Amino acid sequence: MSDAQQRLADVQAGLDRACRDAGRTEKPLLVAISKTFDADAIRPLITAGQRHFGENRVQEAAAKWPEMLAETPGITLHLVGQLQSNKAAEAVALFDVIHSVDRPSLVTALAKAQTATGKHPACYLQVNIGDEAQKGGCAIAELPALLDLARTAGLNVVGLMCVPPANVEPAPYFALLAEHAKRLGLSGLSMGMSSDYETAALLGSTVVRVGSALFGSR
Repeated sequence: MSDAQQRLADVQAGLDRACRDAGRTEKPLLVAISKTFDADAIRPLITAGQRHFGENRVQEAAAKWPEMLAETPGITLHLVGQLQSNKAAEAVALFDVIHSVDRPSLVTALAKAQTATGKHPACYLQVNIGDEAQKGGCAIAELPALLDLARTAGLNVVGLMCVPPANVEPAPYFALLAEHAKRLGLSGLSMGMSSDYETAALLGSTVVRVGSALFGSR
């Protein structure tokens, strides 16, 4: 078994464990976060069978993914980093899923890009779940209004996304996000990274975003 196959198997086994413990029958989707890694580092995971990949920056993804997408049909690209409104058109053209919709101006820009391209990526509303000044994400109090705006604008909102505060127990934040998603009638939960994806799976995550556990340290 190659290193990439082993790392992928280890993460999937962790998700299996968490789902067994939670009594879940459906495992979260695993998105491999390939930001800062080049094509030579990514291709072994593609060979191992991974098909969902996440990037933080539109420009970086545009530079390295078109060739790999041409080589391997069926790959789904996720944008997990903060998105500037002036990059919305490029993001809609390149990505299948956008996890970081967090403000009205971005909703407007994405809606305009969808009209221009005819492409409608799945979208998650990013929530500033820990109310951290330095982090992106919509404030919890503003979430219902942002969801209404996004739906009215024609965005395909499938769920909520969060990044809990660092160096604290993430479980309460994951549980809080799940609570808000349920209240808003959203089934998608993009939560959990390399250090806490099993906890996220225990608490209902439908998508985990795993980088270093699959690629090694940056």
